[in-house]
Amino acid sequence: MTRPPFLNFINGEWLPAASGATADDCNPMHTSELIGSFPSSNLADVDAAIAAAHAALKGWARTPAPARGAILIKAAEAIERRVEQIAQDMTAEMGKPLRESRGEAGRGATVLRYAGGEGWRAQGELFQQTVTGGNVLTMRRPVGVVGLITPWNFPFAIPVWKLAPALAYGNTVVLKLAQDSPLTGLHIAQCFEEAGLPRGVLNLVMGRGSVIGNALVRDPRVRAISFTGSVTTGFAVRDEATRLGKRVQLELGGHNPLIVMADADLDRAVEGAYAGAFWSAGQKCTATRRMLVQDAVYDTFKAKLLARIDRGVVGDPSDPATEVGPIVNKAQFEEILAGIAKGKAEGGTVLAGGKALGGDNYVIEPTVFEGVSDDAFLSCEEVFGPVTSLYRFATLDEAIERANAVPFGLSASIYTSNLTSAHRFSTEVEAGLLHVNSQTAGAEVHVPFGGIKSSGFGPHEQGRAAIEFYTEIVTVYQDI
Repeated sequence: MTRPPFLNFINGEWLPAASGATADDCNPMHTSELIGSFPSSNLADVDAAIAAAHAALKGWARTPAPARGAILIKAAEAIERRVEQIAQDMTAEMGKPLRESRGEAGRGATVLRYAGGEGWRAQGELFQQTVTGGNVLTMRRPVGVVGLITPWNFPFAIPVWKLAPALAYGNTVVLKLAQDSPLTGLHIAQCFEEAGLPRGVLNLVMGRGSVIGNALVRDPRVRAISFTGSVTTGFAVRDEATRLGKRVQLELGGHNPLIVMADADLDRAVEGAYAGAFWSAGQKCTATRRMLVQDAVYDTFKAKLLARIDRGVVGDPSDPATEVGPIVNKAQFEEILAGIAKGKAEGGTVLAGGKALGGDNYVIEPTVFEGVSDDAFLSCEEVFGPVTSLYRFATLDEAIERANAVPFGLSASIYTSNLTSAHRFSTEVEAGLLHVNSQTAGAEVHVPFGGIKSSGFGPHEQGRAAIEFYTEIVTVYQDI
């Protein structure tokens, strides 16, 4: 299996940046190791990608939906043939443990298979007119050229779950990959190239978000923007795109609570808490940032969690046994350490971790705080790394109130054996993703994914919900 070239993919061709500029991508576990130099694109590259997508739109939209779906399924097959290479590249360039990288690569194929099936599913409904009995039908039509702006932390799954429905419903795409994990995303274009996707339908560019992202948002040929990233940048994208009349979809940050009731299976809760807080080194928007534990079991849960951290395998992500690998880059690494320092300065007690592993890497130990006040930095703001805090609570009412006391609303979890508690959690906690007896992270490909409050904007992603963003519905009255 050949490695994809380190180039943009525009109108079916692999091209360097028009300026010739490049940016280096390094291994966060061995920071002196260069993964490669990738295009640092400018406005000319974005213009070429948008022009190619715009030119290809009419032909792709007219392609029968089953034929479009068949290409997506062929792309899924191409991914399945190279899962291991995709996973190895993902682990090397962004530090995700290999076992998680393998799962993410495989998930990309599953997403494409699901979206490919949309080609054979109903895209409208049939009604009768009240007086004449004539037909009234609804039809779904593609929005047009779609700009996708994706993050570095899920460099394969997130680009695929955005572009899969976009292509399935007849849109053309300009995909902007994150500069911190571009190699993984290049496999996507190569797999679609193998699948026979027509030229210009999928275009992929790399470079700084302030350059490429802004150009995608402002270009009148781009009809819709789907963005995953920080709240601050996402809101700026939303405000500018909606001002220009574009459709916008945002998936943003979270400050996700995990509630442990006294009647919970504590061993199961501890495993969920550990995975939610520390897998992927906590570098995901659905990671567990706050653990609220009922008084009666707080001390037992804390002891079990600290013991689980002691047993955890931290270090080289290329080792299949590793559970917690490095932070993606120096800037993120330093920002997380600064967040830990602020947590200490505001009176929080570090129960585990709290420092870097040391050596030529960006590894930070799994870190647990205790004694953090509800108005402190760690209780209110997301630290995008392996950092979480423990809190006591007395009643479920208190736990729900504190869980909801942040502007975020992405994910939440409860561990309980009581159906009434589970029901109250499911109806009262303010989050778009709710888990009962499972960790805060994780999502299925065939159901909606997305947050509420400051964690999201616009229609949710994945499953049948994706049709709401990537299509326009029209109503046709037929009189003979």
